[in-house]
Amino acid sequence: MNKSVVTNFLALTLTIVGHLLNHHLIFTVGIFALSGAITNWLAIHMLFEKVPFLYGSGVIPARFEDFKAGIRNLMMEQFFTEENIDRFLSSTTDSSSKSVGLDLTPIIEKVDLSPAFDDLVQVIEQSSFGGMLAMVGGSEALQPLREPFIEKMKSTVGNISQSEEFNTILRDELEQPNVMAEMREKVSDIIEKRLNELTPQLVKEIIQEMIRKHLGWLVVWGGVFGGVIGFIAAVTNNF
Repeated sequence: MNKSVVTNFLALTLTIVGHLLNHHLIFTVGIFALSGAITNWLAIHMLFEKVPFLYGSGVIPARFEDFKAGIRNLMMEQFFTEENIDRFLSSTTDSSSKSVGLDLTPIIEKVDLSPAFDDLVQVIEQSSFGGMLAMVGGSEALQPLREPFIEKMKSTVGNISQSEEFNTILRDELEQPNVMAEMREKVSDIIEKRLNELTPQLVKEIIQEMIRKHLGWLVVWGGVFGGVIGFIAAVTNNF
């Protein structure tokens, strides 16, 4: 059940009961609790929705572009800095690590190496072995070797990509200033394109989803502290 609704309902119930019984203490606690809960509920509502005649309401949709700029700056200035990229590249080539280098095996498995085998066959046909190959059936005689060749090539390339020497060379190349700048520019473009797909409504829904549960407690505590203040006010007034 919604915490905000429950809090406001209980505070309203106390107010009504106190009024019907003409009980000053209960009525004061209820009215103070209700005012605190409703005020906090309205403040939360005003974050996401535009309320007529209330200046500053609907701040999240209204500051949509500022939120986008803030997200972009956060990503580029805190996550994808040259220092963080360099730290990541260094960690992939740390010889003390159990897993040296980037794992390119999934990528290698998806690469079609058939053209490499075709090029190898063509090289053999154009070499001095071409005549001998023609005597045993030509390039068709080598076709049974296609799959074993591809599997072996993938295994070999995978082993090379995991070697410390390969990853050291890769890191040194990627750490070049022009490469680093190009990498950050591409990341920036990806973030920019994704942010451009966002709409004010989508941003509002994302933020609401993240903090809705926690904002509900503001209403609860608004009612609690309002009730406490009302109790103190009622007791003090009696004296």
